[in-house]
Amino acid sequence: MAVPLAEELCRLIEEREPRLEVVRDHTLVPPMRGPADWSGDPDFRRSPEQQAAYDAMVDSADVLFGIPDVDAAALARTVAANPRLRWVMTTAAGGGSTVQAAGLDRAALDRIVFTTSAGVHGGTLAEFAVFAVLAGAKGLPRLLADQGERRWPDRWEMRQLDEMTVLVVGLGGIGAECARRFDALGARVWGTSRSGRAVEGVERLIAPDELVEVAPHVDALVVTLPGTAQTRHLIGEDVLAAVRPGAVVTNVGRGSVIDEQALLRALDDGRIAFAGLDVFEQEPLPAASPLWAHPRVLVSPHTAALSAKEEERIARRFAENATRFLDGRELRAVVDTVEFY
Repeated sequence: MAVPLAEELCRLIEEREPRLEVVRDHTLVPPMRGPADWSGDPDFRRSPEQQAAYDAMVDSADVLFGIPDVDAAALARTVAANPRLRWVMTTAAGGGSTVQAAGLDRAALDRIVFTTSAGVHGGTLAEFAVFAVLAGAKGLPRLLADQGERRWPDRWEMRQLDEMTVLVVGLGGIGAECARRFDALGARVWGTSRSGRAVEGVERLIAPDELVEVAPHVDALVVTLPGTAQTRHLIGEDVLAAVRPGAVVTNVGRGSVIDEQALLRALDDGRIAFAGLDVFEQEPLPAASPLWAHPRVLVSPHTAALSAKEEERIARRFAENATRFLDGRELRAVVDTVEFY
């Protein structure tokens, strides 16, 4: 165990895959401050003896649950010191970025399989996406403003989700969960896909290079993509200029996928009626960012995925993948070591 994990969940992994020896020492990892706090208490410090013991533990493993100290430099040190290492599961869905930051050579990337928790957070993030689109459709900013002023205006029409077309940008684990929920609520669901594989609840598949073409025909953009060189600012000026006026945007993928300056311009001129954002280009979101005070923006501090069940779900995913690993089968959620997602 390279990161903190409750003893009962360590035992759960052992019960679900008895062939796996789970080596852990809870005194060598920082205590969690809340659910899924994999980095743990920042005030935690190891003594020199404890650091040597921790290094020896991770350097002797064939498999690591978590990136050591959730730190790219620590991962690079462990990979160099441990020729036995064959598989690392990152506890973050976007753990590929930390693997990339470690600067591992191709031999190491070919030797070690890296997997993520991608898909584990799909349900919670999909709920936030539905919440954000409904907040836009029902005019949450207007309702709050009127309530704050104790103003009873003339009745006005709210939009209905079952009359909207929702474009899910990215139909991976999170996107598929979003599509399923929006479809269940009666929306017409389109989705972008590079593979072209059918996804439950998705009426129409869109190639990523068709975004500008289809943008005028959708009422909401739900972004679920990982942050890579290929996805950076995919939702940029061209897409936001093409959207149907009054569209809603939400992002539960990575902040780099949306060009925030272009989004602000689209919000200011009314093309985008509302944006519910859980992720941002820079995190924490700087206090000077105009997004904080924008009247049609809801800021969530990258917390929509957090759940009291997250650690258990990730432990169960690890145990499932451990069985696959020991049986010589393909693992789930393998990091692409070219694009690192």
